[in-house]
Amino acid sequence: MQLVIVESPTKGNTIQKFLTQEHRVLSSYGHIRDLPKSELGIDIENDFQPKYIVPLKSKKIIKSLKKEVEKAKSVILATDEDREGEAIAWHLTEALNLNGQRSYQRIVFHEITKSAIEGALKNPRKIDINLVDAQQARRILDRIVGYKLSPFLWKKVARGLSAGRVQSVTVRLVVEREREIKNFVPQEYWTIIATLLKKSVEDKLQQAEGDEAKASSSASRLDISRRSLFEAILIKKDGKVLGKLAIKNKKEADKIVKDLAGTKYKVVDVEKKEVKRNPFPPFTTSTLQQESWKKFRFPAKLTMQLAQQLYEKGFITYHRTDSLNLSDQSLFSAKKFIEENYGKDYWVGFLRRYKAKGRAQEAHEAIRPTYSNKTPESVKLEQNQLKLYDLIWRRFVACQMSQAIFDSTTVDIEAKNYVFRATGQILKFDGFLKVYPIKFEENELPPLEKDEILELIKLIPSQHFTQPPPRYTEATLIKTLEENGIGRPSTYAPILSTIQERNYIEKDENRKFRPTEIGTVVNDLLVSHFPNIVDIGFTAKMEEDLDKIAEGEEKWVPMVKKFYQPFEENLQKKYQEVSKKEVTEKPTKKTCPKCGSPLLIRLGKYGQFYACSKFPQCRYTESLEENDLGVKCPKCGKGKIVEKRTKKRKIFYGCNRFPKCDFALWDKPCTKMVQGKSTAQLCPKCGSLLVETKRKQIKCSNKECNHIEKGEKI
Repeated sequence: MQLVIVESPTKGNTIQKFLTQEHRVLSSYGHIRDLPKSELGIDIENDFQPKYIVPLKSKKIIKSLKKEVEKAKSVILATDEDREGEAIAWHLTEALNLNGQRSYQRIVFHEITKSAIEGALKNPRKIDINLVDAQQARRILDRIVGYKLSPFLWKKVARGLSAGRVQSVTVRLVVEREREIKNFVPQEYWTIIATLLKKSVEDKLQQAEGDEAKASSSASRLDISRRSLFEAILIKKDGKVLGKLAIKNKKEADKIVKDLAGTKYKVVDVEKKEVKRNPFPPFTTSTLQQESWKKFRFPAKLTMQLAQQLYEKGFITYHRTDSLNLSDQSLFSAKKFIEENYGKDYWVGFLRRYKAKGRAQEAHEAIRPTYSNKTPESVKLEQNQLKLYDLIWRRFVACQMSQAIFDSTTVDIEAKNYVFRATGQILKFDGFLKVYPIKFEENELPPLEKDEILELIKLIPSQHFTQPPPRYTEATLIKTLEENGIGRPSTYAPILSTIQERNYIEKDENRKFRPTEIGTVVNDLLVSHFPNIVDIGFTAKMEEDLDKIAEGEEKWVPMVKKFYQPFEENLQKKYQEVSKKEVTEKPTKKTCPKCGSPLLIRLGKYGQFYACSKFPQCRYTESLEENDLGVKCPKCGKGKIVEKRTKKRKIFYGCNRFPKCDFALWDKPCTKMVQGKSTAQLCPKCGSLLVETKRKQIKCSNKECNHIEKGEKI
């Protein structure tokens, strides 16, 4: 009997289907050795040697595997092909003594199919120790930062906090974006749009009125006018291109409108061309997580769970990859499927290949379906699994399809010393869009010729303001991490989950990330005193060094030592320099209503609050009113409605005079600005507060009143 060991029972069941009865597939159920939780677990003095232990849950598994190893003719390690999978395989050789009396074979594959498994069995190898070293170095670095820096935060900020090598940089991105938004100063600018009509059409309409009945000619006029009306935006003045902020205020806009009064509008240039759009490349881990959020609002963690399930069931290739490589077999399979199902015009005409930037593992493959002909309609999967499979299947098939072709027209119109521009595009051939639809606008211009005179219907100046950068979503934060070389695609999901679980960042009502108070304080402390830990460039350089270790270009011990020595020296220095009071306490002018002592703003694990300076003699505390909505409490009439949180960090809205007043709402009260002040919006039916529900609907907060604002989904 040949024993095959994988890390997942589901994966094992799928592989067993492709093997003979001579093979028995068993699972290690993930990692079977790890660093201890109760201590650092690293021998700093002895070249950072890790002290691995077998967790309690793995002891029975190892005992069972050892028995099977004794019975087996040979042992085959078939864990995943990345660093984590290589490390699991190495730990198995150590725990099962496979480097001693019993030898082993290591096999890897990109997909769980019969041909891939058979190919892997014909080409076994030994453990790639470089990959193991890279994984081990990452684990040790993360353990040093977590176990050394977290106690510092406990002592200087609050118990229960923790720091992470990559997580802390991610929190910094969210904190700095929030400050950009708060400090943003909008700039006013104006645009001027001309609505124009072909004059030749107008002449035809006048003839039609003499020949036909009035009702018929009116309908004809309306139909032809609609097709011949178009808009053009002002782009130049005196031959110079007008930038976005060129027209700064109403006065300047009105001056231009006045200047254009009675002006002739003449076509000076018509450019027609074909515009071709290429399909997107197949998915990597990062782009799959981004697109899954955009399409389905799946968090990265859920996307990775679903992808893992699809991989282990044999539906897709390995889902932890930064490669865009595609096998010849998959490319020919896609060609055949496209030609048979959509026609030869829809295949691109050659095997389209993609190459990733940077140090992508080109020996790996992009994420794709294992079989092109297994359409989403033909497979049986759970709802969310099917959604993700459909996305992966469409992206792969589309990447081998023809370009989409648009007929594009650009028309420049001269009016005095100004130039307006109209643009239009019409889809000529859908190509890959037949399988992978994306949003685009079709805008057909009437047939226009150079020197043609147009009739101005209206000239509209519009006021705009520049907008602050948006808060990060799951997709945009992952994209930023990837662009800056922070972490690796396989780490994005745990990074985002961890910093939310630690209450450093949270999602707002639009499911965008914002920092919590404690997240902001911890970030500022790390930026001030441990700048390298939260420096984007420094963290990205460490990722490059880990990649070099994986490729055998560097050794892991010198790399860890280079990081550790200055880090440890700075840490000991900061224990002496940093005072807890300067981090967690701010004086106020308020006094304690209980004992008359000054009130402080104190910081706890769940944010800031007022506390008596005589603590522990006086234990008075009070919520901050920073989230005051400017709404009087409808129940007591004395308090204000403020944003509050439950112990599980769920947001609700209640009276700031609690416990004297217990008024509370789950939905946010609606407000509007009146003379520069935030004012509550009241129900026109019963006078209670109007609230905005999670479905973005405005309704009355009074349960006995059924008033809902019509058309107020926002």
